[in-house]
Amino acid sequence: MESSSAQPIAPALEPKATISGAHSVANPEITAPAREERIFLLLSIFIGIISGLLVVSFRMAIEWLSVLLQGSAPAPHQPRLIIAPVCAGLVIAVLTRFVFPAVRGSGVNQTKAALYIHNGYISVRTMIGKFLLCSLAIGAGFSTGPEDPSLQIGAAVASFISRKVGLSREKLRIFAPVGAAAGLAAAFNAPISAILFVIEEVIGQWTAGVLGSIVLAAVAAVVVARWFWGAEPMFRIPAVTLRDPRELLAYAVLGLFGGIASLIFAKALEYLRPLARRQTQNVQMLLPALAGFLVGCIGYFGLPEVMGAGYGAIDQAMHAQFAFKMLLLLAAFKIIATTISFSSGSPGGVFAPTLFVGAMLGAAIGSFEKHYFPHLTGSIGSYALVGMGVLFAAFLRAPLTSVFMVLEVSGNYSIILPVILANTIAYLLARSLQPISIFEVFTHQDGLYLPSMEEQREESELHFEDALLPVTLPILQGSQTIWSAKTAYTDMEASNPDSNPTAILIQCRDGGWYAARPSELTGVFAEAQKPDDPAASVLLEDRLGKERTPLIFPDQPLSSALPYFRRWPVVPISNRATRGALEGVLSLDDVLKRYQRQ
Repeated sequence: MESSSAQPIAPALEPKATISGAHSVANPEITAPAREERIFLLLSIFIGIISGLLVVSFRMAIEWLSVLLQGSAPAPHQPRLIIAPVCAGLVIAVLTRFVFPAVRGSGVNQTKAALYIHNGYISVRTMIGKFLLCSLAIGAGFSTGPEDPSLQIGAAVASFISRKVGLSREKLRIFAPVGAAAGLAAAFNAPISAILFVIEEVIGQWTAGVLGSIVLAAVAAVVVARWFWGAEPMFRIPAVTLRDPRELLAYAVLGLFGGIASLIFAKALEYLRPLARRQTQNVQMLLPALAGFLVGCIGYFGLPEVMGAGYGAIDQAMHAQFAFKMLLLLAAFKIIATTISFSSGSPGGVFAPTLFVGAMLGAAIGSFEKHYFPHLTGSIGSYALVGMGVLFAAFLRAPLTSVFMVLEVSGNYSIILPVILANTIAYLLARSLQPISIFEVFTHQDGLYLPSMEEQREESELHFEDALLPVTLPILQGSQTIWSAKTAYTDMEASNPDSNPTAILIQCRDGGWYAARPSELTGVFAEAQKPDDPAASVLLEDRLGKERTPLIFPDQPLSSALPYFRRWPVVPISNRATRGALEGVLSLDDVLKRYQRQ
């Protein structure tokens, strides 16, 4: 969330008049939408390119600082493993307090806050702070990752460019997730995963236009990233061959352990982060240095692999270079180091630590299976890779993204069945043990009220069929003349004098329906005083005009009914299989009563 020192956003949201040749635009509000539509997709590509370049520079800065501060080959008992994160922690504390106060926390939540609270506004200062301080923190050994900051850097690029172009408030809000997808795609070198994550966790829903912009930005960012890094996937493992279906049981066990590990990880952050935030300002200034000292001690006394993003250790685990006990120790201390680093207020993300813990846990399960069940064909690398997806699905609550993420970072589509099985089990177990996702926990701790995409997916929506009532209203045929319709309606009233219908349904020859108010129909009938009047021979539906009530079906959302009652006294609900057949009718009172019973 932006600090009070952030520059005001109002000027950036004002529409700007443009001049084309000698013709000035007198009313920019008229031409702005057309102008925006022409440049929207082009801007998405441009945002993707700039985001890709920034993320590549960001990753290079992390690698350069890592070699400079930790050495090219960090090993236990090197004093720099403690000195570097402590000194970096002091620098981060000062800069965070006085220069970049908005860089703390999760880049995912900060992007959502920009989208839903600040109309897509992310300041350039926040982007610069994220770039510099996250590079320093991760390079010095803090146990955080570059993906969440990359997501916010991309969103900040989109926010800045859209403001400079002078887009409307609506487009400003759309461009933040477009840039977020570009930044995450470049960080992961995985466009599909980035697109799905932004849809799953940031915006929750999408339209064709938004999806097209997100796709173009993500693809452009990945093209830029691959220009520097190549098109090879992040991790390489042999193709997986499931010769024995019983091996799926081992992956199912991995899903169970992944769900439990995600609960421990979430509970640790849920406890320590607010505890650190409750400290005085002076104490909070010392927390990053204290966190750097503790994480440095973990590396100094034997586990330097937990420092930084840890991609090298993930690759080692995939190639069976760690023993079973070492894998468990790395998973446990990575959770501890990440909890300490993130809770101290040091900038960084939780994506990479999540993948690290999952890989170690998966490799441990794979090592156990290789020792006790040697007849099974799965490699330790395949278990490590599935473990990454398991923790991603359970801890970050992005089940669909987790599947494609594993496939994209490995380039191995033969592992799809184990991934789907283990990820689903882990996700469902995590949901039952910890109903609130970690991003929503962070939201509550920050005092914000951002929409929970997971809760929105779980909400049970009412449909028309839930409030449907049988048709008891009078029905007239639109093909009748006005005089015959008047006679039929009079007969209906005479047979049931106590009825006081709110509407009369008229079935038209084209299969549509017209819901008329009694007063409207009385006015039509009043025009035909005698059977031989010219008006009496006019068909009823022709007199009412070509307008029809909307075609509505039982499975549509009930909430969409409300606008219809401004025009129609009731709305008929049609059958999807038979044109003109009614399932029932609904009035405004019926809809409100159904919501009262919910």
